Amino acid sequence: MADIRIATRRSQLAIWQASFVKGELERAHPGLDVALVGLSTAGDRWLDAPLSEAGGKGLFVNELEAALLREDADLAVHSMKDVPAQLNDGFAMPVIAYREDVRDAWISPHGRLDSIRSGALVGSSSLRRKAQILAARPDLEVRPIRGNVDTRLAKLDAGEFDAIVLAMAGLSRLGWAARADEAISVTRCLPAAGQGALGIECLGGNERIIKLLAPLRDPVTAACVTAERGVSAALGADCSLPLAAYAELQEGQTWLRALLASPDGITLLRAEARGPSVREVVDSVVGDLNALGAADLLDRLRV
Repeated sequence: MADIRIATRRSQLAIWQASFVKGELERAHPGLDVALVGLSTAGDRWLDAPLSEAGGKGLFVNELEAALLREDADLAVHSMKDVPAQLNDGFAMPVIAYREDVRDAWISPHGRLDSIRSGALVGSSSLRRKAQILAARPDLEVRPIRGNVDTRLAKLDAGEFDAIVLAMAGLSRLGWAARADEAISVTRCLPAAGQGALGIECLGGNERIIKLLAPLRDPVTAACVTAERGVSAALGADCSLPLAAYAELQEGQTWLRALLASPDGITLLRAEARGPSVREVVDSVVGDLNALGAADLLDRLRV
């Protein structure tokens, strides 16, 4: 049996990410035997509705965590934007690292976001993206699109949509960055918490694995993503809500921006804060969002 077994979804992007972490572990520990354990999750099988209607981000995570509990695998690799804001009891995320481009990618043979014709059909699986696209272009129609990256690109190429919006990070990792006609600025389309970053999860008490993962840590990325996820946790938000959060480290301070919107893009609540403490900037941003009416908006969205 391999020294370390990595649980991964079987999608092309998930396998790329798990294989990348495998390579990083083998470079950090020459001679270490690392194997992949491919699994199909409920999120991969549920393709008939948006994730917000199918059970949320946990659909991509729960079955990988079950493999860890059964001791069929030692760790799991996730896209951090797919991980619920609160980890399930008994699990740890000792590594949050390897952040790629955080922007959203606009892909269309018919023009960029500003120039595409009125009434064009845009495919997006994210209410966060839908809200911000409609805020910029209320004359567009945004409908859900499901499937892996290659499946969504195939639907665009087949003419089912006039444009689609994906994460730049996924396109870049698969070598398809050239498919993006526009990388949408974060000032226009704030990303999801954790977008572009990888998370490595294991059982909380597995000290052997935690020690082996230590060389892969990235404190800056971990702090920024922790701040972003702190907004989601404080608001009790998941992918059924149009919430965005993005943090950067600048001159020793964490700059955190967040947005809560209505899916139609008519209401957008924005807040930001800078400071040396992740906890302080999260509290400031959440406090400002609440002062702007976040609680009332959340109540309306959850009805």
